[in-house]
Amino acid sequence: MTLATDVSHCDDLIRAVAEFRRYAPQVRRWGFELAGRLGAGGRLLVAGNGGSAAQAQHLTAELVGRYREDRPAFSALALHADTSTTTAIANDYGVREIFARQVAAHGRPGDVLMLLSTSGASANLLAAASRAHGQGLTVWAMTGPSPNPLQSVADEAVPVAAPTSATVQELHLVAVHMLCEYFDEAVAGTGEGDT
Repeated sequence: MTLATDVSHCDDLIRAVAEFRRYAPQVRRWGFELAGRLGAGGRLLVAGNGGSAAQAQHLTAELVGRYREDRPAFSALALHADTSTTTAIANDYGVREIFARQVAAHGRPGDVLMLLSTSGASANLLAAASRAHGQGLTVWAMTGPSPNPLQSVADEAVPVAAPTSATVQELHLVAVHMLCEYFDEAVAGTGEGDT
């Protein structure tokens, strides 16, 4: 890798962050809404493939554990993390169903399904969104550039305008941390303004 490549990646990230900033109010609203739903006994189901799966698991770890300050644990499940379940579903029903089947098992009306995808076109995430809507869940998505199929089927989406999957994932991690920060702010009751 050359210095020019390193600088190019940084330049792409800087441009993507500048564009992403307009979604900060939406991520804040998600954090506050999620705190209300999980505080009332709901749960967050999260799914993604590859690097997005790792970020999905990162998000659930912050909610079940903690982000910065100690607080109660909240129900959040990364749907790819149970390898026995995912491989059994893939074997018996096909890869397209690995998340949808788990949404059918774990999702309840009022829960939130968060889907992370750099392409916004993964068939297994689209199937999960469809199943979630059929069961009364709210679907939020973090995706790559707009427009994309996942953005179209989600109730709300934060699309990242970036030229590479790596930069999209870097902005998704920023969004995950912002979401957790706002979630904790809402739980602590320190938020300003309307939630």
